[in-house]
Amino acid sequence: MDLPPSSYHDSLEELWDEEEEPEEVETMMKVVLSASHQYLDVFSKVKEEKLPPHRTCDHHIKLEGSLPPKGFIWPSSSSKGAPVLFVKKKDGGLCLCVYYHKLNAITRKNKYPVPLINQLLTALNFSAIFSKIYLCGAYNLLIIQEGDEHLTAFRTKYGSYEYLVIPFGLTNAPASFQNLVNDIFYYLLDIYAVVYLDEIMGFSKSEEEHVTHVSTVLSRLRANNLLSKASKCLSHVSSVDYLGYIVPSEDLKMDQQKVQQILNWPPPINLKALQSFLGFANFYRCFINNYTKKNSSLTSFIKKDSCFPLNGEDISQLHQLKEAFTTAPILLYPPLWRPMHPIIPWVLY
Repeated sequence: MDLPPSSYHDSLEELWDEEEEPEEVETMMKVVLSASHQYLDVFSKVKEEKLPPHRTCDHHIKLEGSLPPKGFIWPSSSSKGAPVLFVKKKDGGLCLCVYYHKLNAITRKNKYPVPLINQLLTALNFSAIFSKIYLCGAYNLLIIQEGDEHLTAFRTKYGSYEYLVIPFGLTNAPASFQNLVNDIFYYLLDIYAVVYLDEIMGFSKSEEEHVTHVSTVLSRLRANNLLSKASKCLSHVSSVDYLGYIVPSEDLKMDQQKVQQILNWPPPINLKALQSFLGFANFYRCFINNYTKKNSSLTSFIKKDSCFPLNGEDISQLHQLKEAFTTAPILLYPPLWRPMHPIIPWVLY
């Protein structure tokens, strides 16, 4: 049921802070209005600050070779704890990160699969309208299973603390979170929605059915107490960036911002810098014909454990590889009756 004008205005005030720019508010308004007034609570900043409820898939930390807990360790009073550091976010803020390297090393790995990107993109085949929804807080939307909280203890100069929700940097966090969203959207997956961790993509063939599809997605979020940030959402668009790709209705393209990063990448001065460049470039390898041949010299340089700086032949191949990204073709979706090759997708030259 739609809200009356006065209630609608009051509800909108929960969606943004006073400090946010007018452009951000306008973006939020577009998403909210397209979603219908009845789903305003899905974008509530007030609810975003509350602790999420316990779920059937609360995150459980199983230690390798561990015995059943004996109750000898009290939360927040352990003599051990992980160190912390701050990482700068894109918006200029700081993100608290806990270095869980030691804990992760002795934690049994959860084998729950995170979707392959090419499989998700195939589901968007021949869709015309898209909406992208980001979940607020991502891993923080899932509570740590009761009794495991003390394992997340970390130290600061103000004392020791432990998490009640999944923190970033904890092994198995992606598996637990993907399990959650797959359960919530089980009957929608690959029909008119795909979900990769905290990023939901709704897709439809027509504007009319897309309204219904988006409403169904939002109703599932509300029913499971999951919240979205309106300023990061896109609603009812014909082209959208998703998981590093530009997704129109019939083909795939590289994100030009990422291509520009490749072109502006300085010549690597050490092994780590070269590995970083090749790792970044490998993401778009499916767009480059004979990619392995084009970077063979650079790959061999790593295998041979050669000394830096790069020699003339390696520098030449580096420039040729960068040039290949400026002339790369777009990718076509394969016909629905023919499966896409896992490594070499269909290409339009």
